[in-house]
Parts: sequence; C-alpha cells; structure tokens
Amino acid sequence: MYLQYFGLLQQPFNLTPDTELLFQSASFQRAYNEAMLAIASGEGFIKITGEVGTGKSLLCRTLLNSLQKIGFATAFIHNPLLTPRETYELLADELGIELGGREGMPFHVKEITKKLLSLAAEGKPAVLLIDEAHCLPDATLEAIRLMTNLETEKSKILQVVLIGQTELDYRLQTQSNLRPLRHRITFSCMLQPITAKEVPRYLAHRLTAAGYTGKKTIFTDAVCRKLYRHSDGNPRVLNILAHKTLWLAFGKKQVTVTPALVELAVKDTEDGALLTNAHQEMGGWQRVEWILRMLLWFLVGGAMMGVTLLHFYSL
Repeated sequence: MYLQYFGLLQQPFNLTPDTELLFQSASFQRAYNEAMLAIASGEGFIKITGEVGTGKSLLCRTLLNSLQKIGFATAFIHNPLLTPRETYELLADELGIELGGREGMPFHVKEITKKLLSLAAEGKPAVLLIDEAHCLPDATLEAIRLMTNLETEKSKILQVVLIGQTELDYRLQTQSNLRPLRHRITFSCMLQPITAKEVPRYLAHRLTAAGYTGKKTIFTDAVCRKLYRHSDGNPRVLNILAHKTLWLAFGKKQVTVTPALVELAVKDTEDGALLTNAHQEMGGWQRVEWILRMLLWFLVGGAMMGVTLLHFYSL
C-alpha cells in the first residue's frame, strides 16, 4: 500500500465522515457556526442541504460531537427510511428510554415527552439530528413536526436538525402537505463545494492529519488546479481522485503527483460526471473560436436552406 511509501498512518482520502480528518472550508465553517448558533438560540427546526458529496454527513457528525461536549442531549438518525412509529421507537432508544415492549404511538409519545421534560428540567436541551433527511417519508416528517410541538412556556424541549440533499428543498417547496413543516424551519443553509483556492490547503491538511511529515509537496499547484477542474470542488470526488493519484504515484515510484497521473485517475473513474466537459477544457480563445464556428455553421446552414426553398418555389 502507499501508506508506508508516503509515511502515512491512515488513509488520508477515505470516503467515511472521519472528523479527525476534518477540513473546515469557508462554507463548512459558516454552516457549522450558524447551525450551532441556531441550536443555542432554540430555533426549533434547522435545515442544512447540499449536493451529493459536499460533506453533509461529516457536518452532521461534527455537530453531534460538539453538542455532546457542551451538554446537549442528542439523538441521531442516519437511516431515515422509517415509519412514524419506528422513528419514535428509535428516538426513545437514543434518549435512553426503556419502552419495555409496550406498543402504540400514544405510549411512545407519552414516554418521550416525559423524558424530554426531565432533560429540560436538568438544563440539557435535546437535539435530534437526521442525516439523509431528503429520504424521510412524508408521514414521518409530519410525525417529527408534531413532536416538536412539545415546549415549555419559554422554549422548545426538542430541536430538530434536518440534513439532506437538495431534493429536500424541492419537496418542501413543492409539496403542499409539507407546508406546515416549511413554516417551522427558522434557519436554513446550503453547503457549497470547496473553492479552487481551498483545494491545496484541503489536500495538505488531509495528508498532515493522516500522518504525513515529509518536506516534499505531493500535490503541486498545477495538480491542484487540475483536480479542482475535474471535481468542481466536490470533496467526495476530490478524495476519490486524490486517492487514485497516490496509488498511481506509488506504482511509478514518484513522490510528487503529476498532472498526467490526474488524467489517468480520471480515466479510471467510472462516474462520467468526473470527466470535464469540452467547454471546461477549452481556454478563453478556444471557446470564442468554437462559438464563432457554431455561428458560422448556423449561418451557412440557414443560407443553404434559403437557397433550396427559393429554388423549390421557382419550379
């Protein structure tokens, strides 16, 4: 493996949400800060969305760890394909409630309410974090909304953080049955990809966190620019390509990744989205030339069609 070759203690670019390797981009830091502030303010419902691979699960884990450290009672749902009853049962389990085999939604709600009121009295606000929230069934979303009706005279006794893909935004905007939930959301944020300027720091941070202490720069500026171009700053895609380039560099006994290795990594990746579109590959003058050629093609084509029609009608 390339770990020993590069002097690494662990995989620097794995796809699991490892908080030890966390790089706080500007977008990630902003979402984290605003979410923590909203939770501290008792906002009730908080929504964070982002495209696939932008770090939503990592943000969820980071929020969970931070909330636990400062005394919040937390519950975490990472598999949202649950019925309302299953959701209440899982929430009860996360909060340490023994249901004793008794069934029925009224009993579940009663026991959860009792526990939440007890936690509030102890000064431990409860927060439910739901990853992949875009997959939640409508009935389950409504059940969660109803659970947040529980409150004291001064504050909510359960806050909910919905973290999911942008499909969640679409559902909330287009489904009339979710309008009550949409009105409950007092804070929302969208995770953005890493910027081009952040890519070199992102790669260097992940390598250092994984144990790299070498003096050689593994990812040069030219390589970072090419990685950004092929990934559009998406952390997951960036991790996939960076991991493959390290394998290729190891295979060729190179200490520094080259642009050619990035191209090989892209070709080796099945996801067509990684392949840069032709217009992205072209430089400024090339794009102008391409546009002019297309205009000329349309003009010539139009002229030829006009001549053909004129000839036809003259017969």
